[in-house]
Amino acid sequence: MAAPLRKEGDLRNYVLVTGAYWADTLADGASRILVLYFFYQLGYSPFEVATLFLFYEFFGIVTNLVGGWIASRLGLKSTLFSGLSVQIVALGMLGFAPGEWLVVPYVMASQALSGIAKDLTKMSSKSAVKLVAPKDSESTLFKWVAVLTGSKNAIKGVGFFLGGLLLTLVGFQTAMIILLVIVASALVTAATLMEGSLGHADMGAKFRHMFSNTREINVLAAARLFLFASRDVWFVVALPVYLRTVLDWSFWQAGAFLAIWVIGYGAVQASAPRFFERRSAEVGHGPTGRSAAKLAFLLAAFPAGIAVSLAADFDPTLVLVLGLIAFGIVFALNSAVHSYLVLAYAEDESVAKNVGFYYMANAGGRLLGTVLSGAVYQWLGLEGCLWFSFAFVLVAATISMWLPEGRKPIPAPA
Repeated sequence: MAAPLRKEGDLRNYVLVTGAYWADTLADGASRILVLYFFYQLGYSPFEVATLFLFYEFFGIVTNLVGGWIASRLGLKSTLFSGLSVQIVALGMLGFAPGEWLVVPYVMASQALSGIAKDLTKMSSKSAVKLVAPKDSESTLFKWVAVLTGSKNAIKGVGFFLGGLLLTLVGFQTAMIILLVIVASALVTAATLMEGSLGHADMGAKFRHMFSNTREINVLAAARLFLFASRDVWFVVALPVYLRTVLDWSFWQAGAFLAIWVIGYGAVQASAPRFFERRSAEVGHGPTGRSAAKLAFLLAAFPAGIAVSLAADFDPTLVLVLGLIAFGIVFALNSAVHSYLVLAYAEDESVAKNVGFYYMANAGGRLLGTVLSGAVYQWLGLEGCLWFSFAFVLVAATISMWLPEGRKPIPAPA
C-alpha cells in the first residue's frame, strides 16, 4: 500500500506546482528559440547570439543561490509566484517594446529577468516535490521527481517547436505576447487554487547556510556543472545554427527537430524509475552515485562518435539524428539520477537551500556551455564543440566516482 500523503491537499498542490512549472517552461523554451533565430537572421554572429544569453545563465546562478535562501525565509509559494511574475515582465519587455529597442543591451536585460524567473520557478517546483511526496517512500519520491523533470523537458521541447512556428507565422513580438498570456494564466490559476503553504518559513535562515556543507551534495553539484556544460556546449547555439546554415533547414524544421529531441529526452527521464526498477528489486535501493558515474562514462562515447563521423564525411543529417537520439537517452537517465540524488541527500528542513545550491552549479554549467557554444562553433565548428562536450562528460564521470555507493534504501516499487 502506498504511504499516505503528508497532509490534505498535497497532491492538489503537486498538480498546481507542476502545471505552473509547465507553463513557465513552455514559454522559456519558445522564447529561447525566438531570440536565437530572430537575432541570427538579423546578422548576428554565433558568438554574438550566445552573448544574448549570458545574463540569462549568470542570473540563473545568482537566483539559485539567493532564491534558496529567500525560499527558506518566506516559503516556496512566494518564490514560485515571484518566478512566474518576473517571467511575465521579461516577456512583456520583448513583446511590447518599440522595434528600435531590440538591441543587445536591452535584450540581455530581458534575458536576465527570464533567467531569474526560470530558476526561481524550477527551484521552487523541485523543492516542493520533496515536501509533498509521501513521507518515507523514496521510490515514490524518485517517481515524482522523474515525472516533474521528464515532463518539464517534454514541455520545453514543445516550446522549441512553438517558438520556431510562431516566428514563422506571427513574428517575434506577437509570439512573445502569446507566451505572456500563457504564463499569466498559469499564475492566476495557481494563486487561486493552491491550498496552504509550501514548506515552513524560517526567518532565521542565514545566507551563509546556502553554501552546502554536505560532501555528497558538493560532489554532485560539481558533477552536474560539467554534465550540463557537456550538453549546452553544442546544443544551445552550435547545433541550431548548424541546422539552419549548413543543413539549410527552415526555422520551423529546426525548431521541430530540437523539439522532438527534447520531448523524447523528457520521456526517457519520466520513465527512468521503470528503467531502474529491476535493479531496485535486486539490491534493495535505487540509483546511487555509482549509477551516475557509469552513465556518464557511457555518455562520453556519443559526442566523440558524432565528431569522428562528421570528420569522416558521413551523412551529417543521419549522424546528427542517430547520435542525438543515443546521447539524449543516456543523458536523460544520468540527469534523472542526479535529480533524485540531490533530494535523497537533502533533509526536509534544508531542502530549498540544498536544491538551490545544486541548481546554482547546474546554471554554472549552462553558462559555461552557452559561452563556449557560440565561441567554439565560430572558431572550430560543430566538431570542436563536440570534442569539448566529450571532455566535459569525462570530467563529470570522474567526479561522480567520488559519490557514495548508496545513501537511503529505496523499496522496490510495487
